[in-house]
Amino acid sequence: MPDPDQALIAGRDAIASALAKIVPSGVISDPAALAPWSCDALTAYRQLPLAVVLPRTTDEVAAVLAWCHQAGVKVVARGAGTSLSGGSLPLADGIVLGMARFNQVLAIDYDNRCAVVQPGVTNAAISEAVSGRGFYYAPDPSSQIACSIGGNVAENAGGVHCLKYGTTTNNLLGVEIVLIDGTVLRLGGTAPEAPGYDLLGLVCGSEGMLGVVTEVTVRILPRPPHQRAMLIGFPAVEAAGECVASIIGCGIIPAALEIMDRPAIHAAEAFVNAGYPLDVEALMIAELDGGIEEIDDALAVIATIAARHGATLCRPSEGEAERLLFWAGRKAAFPAVGRVSPDYYCVDGTIPRRMLGPVLGRITAIAAAEGLGVANVFHAGDGNLHPLILYDASIPGDLEKAERVGSRILETCVEVGGVLTGEHGVGIEKRDLMHKQFTPVDLAQQQRVKAAFDPRALLNPGKVFPALSRCAEGGAEHVHGGRLSFPDLPRF
Repeated sequence: MPDPDQALIAGRDAIASALAKIVPSGVISDPAALAPWSCDALTAYRQLPLAVVLPRTTDEVAAVLAWCHQAGVKVVARGAGTSLSGGSLPLADGIVLGMARFNQVLAIDYDNRCAVVQPGVTNAAISEAVSGRGFYYAPDPSSQIACSIGGNVAENAGGVHCLKYGTTTNNLLGVEIVLIDGTVLRLGGTAPEAPGYDLLGLVCGSEGMLGVVTEVTVRILPRPPHQRAMLIGFPAVEAAGECVASIIGCGIIPAALEIMDRPAIHAAEAFVNAGYPLDVEALMIAELDGGIEEIDDALAVIATIAARHGATLCRPSEGEAERLLFWAGRKAAFPAVGRVSPDYYCVDGTIPRRMLGPVLGRITAIAAAEGLGVANVFHAGDGNLHPLILYDASIPGDLEKAERVGSRILETCVEVGGVLTGEHGVGIEKRDLMHKQFTPVDLAQQQRVKAAFDPRALLNPGKVFPALSRCAEGGAEHVHGGRLSFPDLPRF
């Protein structure tokens, strides 16, 4: 009887040998050396790929994909591995196409306010590259010092300032993308708009399932002349949520509007010493930018609205150092919570702003029903929730409890008129919840789009869609009931 392990080794060696001819000194196949690519930031699962390929040029990417298309080898593109939905989790029977070597800023056009960069450039590095001329790149995920712009495009990443300045799709002007058969396409460019179908909008947020991005053109903005943040404390999380709706409802659009609940406040303050009040149940950070008079007037209105909702603290930042300190606590909330709980499971869902108060109460109740704690940090201005479910992976059954809590929270988001993800993507985490938001017809049409780009379903298969079956006519893939089996996913 054939030994499956020996067959796997032989298959890996053959694939690695073929790819090494395309990307010399850029193929990793030794199992021990593959470990760094075995998971992403959704660390509940681990899987070794067959091999990792590290190309340097678009031509190499095109040649690798064309070979994989001909040989029927699956491909998972990977940037910095900061995905929180399992979007770049490897496949046991596929390769990882690592884009870390694509790390150059290629061009900066200040007159047209855009920058052309390779996908491995980090989010923060774009702002650093243009800061000398007073410009910056607006989307700012908390992982911005590590996450790559290619990954941001794949997941349509946001950040604390997405309320006013939008997510990646609002700041994306063009991409170079390689299809699975090796075809190289350019979508968009330096102009704000382009005629024809919005294929650029289709690619942004497609989670690496349509092609591999090898170049990105982004919009850069002049830094606002002034910025000021204000800490606003509330005796109840529900009051903070209601205050958000009132602020937006009165016509003020802050640059950022964030909320943390008591567990997150205490964890962040212990971690950063940002000066957060510890006697409140919810803390809002409201930031305004623009002219100083405009900022002061808007902050005064916000303080008045907050007082009507029972705020016990309104403290504007005094100087740039304090403003940055306010944000340092919020942006360090995830690692801060990691110091007070052995493990946490981060959920990403979006709801209508008016439902913030009721949903936050339900989140606490859902977690308590499983005997788990939860710390909430979220982009309140656009209703993007990030509950951090606290658990201990060393306790049998705790991870399963956290996953159940996460699923129930996401189901709640959909029930109140929201969506399954705001910026982290679907990946494998929310794959089996997609039917909660979409009908079988909806999902089938999405699969027809994927089939148009990737008819053999070789790009990042097993992600996003709950289950697939191939239609005999035209090779289109359709959704049916049940769970799509994913190759071995050993848990940590």
